[in-house]
Amino acid sequence: MGRSFKSLLIALLVAIGSIIPPSLAAAREVAAEISVPAGRARINFNANWRFALGSHAGAEDVEFDDSAWERVGLPHSFSMPYFRSPDFYTGDGWYRKEFTLRALPKGRRIALEFEGAFQDARVYVNGVELARHRGGYTGFPVDITAALRRGRNVVAVLVNNEWQPTLLPRAGEHVFSGGLYRDVWLVTTDEIHVPWTGTRITTPELSAESGRVAAETEVHNAGTDRANVTLRTKIVDELGRHVASLPDQNVTIAPGTTALASQLSAPIASPRLWSPESPTLYRAITSLVVNGRERDRYETEFGFRWFEWTADRGFFLNGKHRYFRGANVHQDQAGWGDAVTNGAIERDVRMIKDAGFDFVRGSHYPHDPHFAVATDRLGMLFLSEMSFWGTAGFRNPWGASAYPTDPAHRAEFDANAKQQLSEMIRINRNHPSIVAWGMDNEVFFTAAETMPDVRRLLSEMVALSHRLDPSRPAAINGAQRGEIDKLGDIAGYNGDGASLFTDPGIPNFVAEYGSTMTDRPGTFEPGWGDLVRTQGADPAEEGSWRLPWRSGEVIWAGFDHGSIAGKRFGGMGMIDYARLPKRQYHWYRNAYANIPPPHWPVEGKPAALRITTSAPTIARGDGTDDVQVIVSVVDAQGRRLSNSPPVRLSIEAGPGELPTGRTIDFAPDSDIEIREGEAAIAMRSWHSGVTQLRATSPGLEDGVATVRTLEGPQFVPGKSALAGPRPYKAFVRPQREWPGDEEFGLNNPTFASSSAPGHSSRLVNDGDPSTYWSPATGDSELTVAIDLERVIEVHSLTITFPQSAPYGFMAEILDEQGQWRKLVDEFPGMRDAIKRKLETEPVVGRRVRIRFWPPKDATIGISELRVTGGLQN
Repeated sequence: MGRSFKSLLIALLVAIGSIIPPSLAAAREVAAEISVPAGRARINFNANWRFALGSHAGAEDVEFDDSAWERVGLPHSFSMPYFRSPDFYTGDGWYRKEFTLRALPKGRRIALEFEGAFQDARVYVNGVELARHRGGYTGFPVDITAALRRGRNVVAVLVNNEWQPTLLPRAGEHVFSGGLYRDVWLVTTDEIHVPWTGTRITTPELSAESGRVAAETEVHNAGTDRANVTLRTKIVDELGRHVASLPDQNVTIAPGTTALASQLSAPIASPRLWSPESPTLYRAITSLVVNGRERDRYETEFGFRWFEWTADRGFFLNGKHRYFRGANVHQDQAGWGDAVTNGAIERDVRMIKDAGFDFVRGSHYPHDPHFAVATDRLGMLFLSEMSFWGTAGFRNPWGASAYPTDPAHRAEFDANAKQQLSEMIRINRNHPSIVAWGMDNEVFFTAAETMPDVRRLLSEMVALSHRLDPSRPAAINGAQRGEIDKLGDIAGYNGDGASLFTDPGIPNFVAEYGSTMTDRPGTFEPGWGDLVRTQGADPAEEGSWRLPWRSGEVIWAGFDHGSIAGKRFGGMGMIDYARLPKRQYHWYRNAYANIPPPHWPVEGKPAALRITTSAPTIARGDGTDDVQVIVSVVDAQGRRLSNSPPVRLSIEAGPGELPTGRTIDFAPDSDIEIREGEAAIAMRSWHSGVTQLRATSPGLEDGVATVRTLEGPQFVPGKSALAGPRPYKAFVRPQREWPGDEEFGLNNPTFASSSAPGHSSRLVNDGDPSTYWSPATGDSELTVAIDLERVIEVHSLTITFPQSAPYGFMAEILDEQGQWRKLVDEFPGMRDAIKRKLETEPVVGRRVRIRFWPPKDATIGISELRVTGGLQN
């Protein structure tokens, strides 16, 4: 944030007595008054909204009575407080906010910038619908100038999160809670201005010795007269020191139109290059001048760096080879769900970096725009990914075919995919940390008849990505099935793709490996998964799979997350949902960052509770910052213990707010967990002042702590209203969409004792009975397994063999205790049916293995394996 912007914002807040209202919970207050300043201002608009679930006729009208609605601040989720339930409310939710204008802005424009609304949003001002946006993970601007009036104004937003057949994503494995779950900003500009995300900065002819800056700037004329505009752009470093000036560019813009102006600097000697080790950033400051007067000033942060993805030598950054090691990251956190602050996002990125990783895959949707800001500033390579996703095996609408099965839905779906891709690239294109655009994840989970359209749409998205941003490649992720890996510039292989695709002839990386399903604390080991089975690697030699043709590897997953597959399936993170590390995280931190693991707590005699916080202060009381509050059980000497009694954390005084209100109860074996003697939750604030925290548990000395919020309206005890209670109750869907058992196994990761050429393990669940897995010659084990990627209570198996012959077999399941248990078997010679369906014992597990005995002279192999059972939450 530049000094000129800070001084303008301070002056604006002084003039209007702060846009943040004095209370979030008062019954009815005077609406915040806005005076429109002379220059550009971007004002936080998160505070003082009213919210109600459901459909409310006339809620867009100015005089609608919302006094009974809940008063909330943004970011906000329909599901809050949320603690990893597989079910969540779907339907409408309404938000309303009031503000007052002293006078109508003459020659000025006022817009709202929404960073995200899940997932179908309609925006009204004073009863007039101004915009509709379909897409839950990309932001959008709304010019509200024409609907404004002098005096009282009302913004109303209707958000709907129901599954729609023409809207991405049609399928996914996380949760899809509705809401205004990211920041909203009120932006004031001159009629002559740079529109939303209207600059594109690149660095052509770049080397360690020299580089240029190319600026493409959109200039919009919202006035009624033709304008002759001069663009002046200068480059400054992180300390604001002048680095270069670009030649002025003159453009003439007709009323109501937008012009694109291009500028190119002279060579800049020895620019400081951006990298994870040295995340150096610069700013381009662009002024729009008309008749000698500055009408707008727009700042763009960027960095100097270049990179190369190769098929045979891996990945290079700034001319140096780099085998990246990364983590997949979902956005949601304990209690707040998807509605997390920028401060929480920064903590997430820092935790991954602090463990020695240097790469993040934004799984599996465009993340909050601040995420790329954090990867830029903290130094992490970032793959920003689209929400074109496939999955299967859920009693949930988001278990649908990745691509529409109804031809009537396809044109609109294609258009929405390209709209969201365009928005993702436009929002994030200036961030040096982003080194690829991801088009998808595992879209082969689609109806068989739609695969040609999946491939066509992926190809069209790749071409669109190239047009919008020629400087970055397009990645096809989750490319281990469906013959899609060569449709883009890079292939990202998940799970068994690490072993199925050896030196594939295209730049590639392992986009997901590991999938260790465990609660904290877990085990002190990496969980390499199928990486060790990479052809050419030595399973006994750690890292031998990092062969020259592979660019890097990305663990699944960084953090536990909410999942429609249930709590256990969402528990594959190195770090739990409250952002407390598991032992696996400490293994990586030790191996990659050379930081020894802590002493593991053990059972002892508890004496007290201790509160620690991620920071002593909350920087801003406006929904953009918070702190993580950690409660630990200690003995009389202050040593951490693993005892996990029930604990209540309370805000005794001050402005703090928890997702559950002013108190939260942690208990073992509950959704709000205390495990291994520790629990955590994030706290935010809407006022400046000191929050006093107390943790209690029967028989233990209380833990106490204070957190100061630095910026915001002053908290006044007895006058500033406190956050109301939001008791937690897990949402339970009244009726499942599809009762009864489901079939699992199609296209899930597979493993085998060996595979003959042309008969890999992936053929055992490809949906084609004419293909089959076959072991290599000399294999005496003869086993093949499917990772169902779900926790299933198995009820029956369907096995198809290559021919009718008296095959024998035994089926086993890896249960929740890590033991292989027999499901069912048939002795050789019992029967010769080519397809056999058998009921099994009802055993819960995730991986099913077949050991078989082929008869003499019969084809050795298995064509198809299907598992029928019930998904376990």
